[in-house]
Amino acid sequence: MSGTGRTDGGRGRLGSVLSGLASAVGCVLFIGGFVWGALLYRPYTVPTHSMSPTIAPGDRVLAQRIDGSEVRRGDVVVFADPVWGDAPMVKRVVGVGGDEVACCDGAGRMTVRGRAVEEPYLRGDGPASPIGFTVSVPEGKLFLLGDERWTSVDSRSHLQEAGQGTVPAGAVSARLDAVAWPLGGVLERPRGFAALPGGISDPGPIRPILAAVTLGAVLVLGGAAWGPVAGLAARWRAAGGTGATGGTGATGATGGRTGDG
Repeated sequence: MSGTGRTDGGRGRLGSVLSGLASAVGCVLFIGGFVWGALLYRPYTVPTHSMSPTIAPGDRVLAQRIDGSEVRRGDVVVFADPVWGDAPMVKRVVGVGGDEVACCDGAGRMTVRGRAVEEPYLRGDGPASPIGFTVSVPEGKLFLLGDERWTSVDSRSHLQEAGQGTVPAGAVSARLDAVAWPLGGVLERPRGFAALPGGISDPGPIRPILAAVTLGAVLVLGGAAWGPVAGLAARWRAAGGTGATGGTGATGATGGRTGDG
C-alpha cells in the first residue's frame, strides 16, 4: 500500500506540474494573441449592401492597419475621402497608379491594362458593371468598386469629377482580412489580379493570431480541468483498492472496472 501511495503521489505531483505548465503556456498564447491582434487589427461594421455578397450589411469585420504603399489590386480596404463623404468606406481596389481600368469586354468582364480579370466574388452571371467606363488611374491613386456592382456608390459615381473617381492611396487606413461576426472566415486574395504588375497582397497574420488564441484557450481549459479529473480518477482508484482488500473484493473489482469505463 505504501508503494502504491508513493506512486500515486508522484503521479499527482507530475500531473500538477504539467497542468500548471499547460495553463501558463495557454495564458501566454491567449493573451499574446489578443494583444497581437489588437495592435494590428481594428474592427469595423459594414452598414450597406455595397460589398455583397462578400460582406453582408451588419457584418463585423477585422481590418489590418496598413498605409497606401501596401495596397494591391483585389484588396478590400477601408478609406476616407472628403469627396465621398465624412464616414469611412469599404470598397475593393481594382486599379492602382498607371492602370487603365475599363468595362466591359465582349464577355462582360472588367479589364485592367488590357487584361480581362476574373471576379468570382461578384453575384450572378451578368456583366462586371451595368455601366461602361474607361479610366486611366494617376500615379498615387486608386480606383475602387463595390462587389455589388448594380447598386454600389463607388468610383464610377465620381467619373465626371477631377481624378475620374480615383482616391489617393494615402486615404487607405486598413485592409479587411476576415469577417468576425457572423463567423465568415478569412477573406482570400482574388487570384484574378495576380498576373498583373505588382501582383496581389500577402495574407495578413490573422490565421496565426486565431491559432494562438484558440490553442491558448484549449490549454487553459485543459489545465484547469486536470485537477478535478485527476481527483475523480484518484477516488475511483481508491474505491477499487478498498473493495479488493475487503470481503467483497469481486464486487469492488467489478465496480472499479465500470468506473474506469
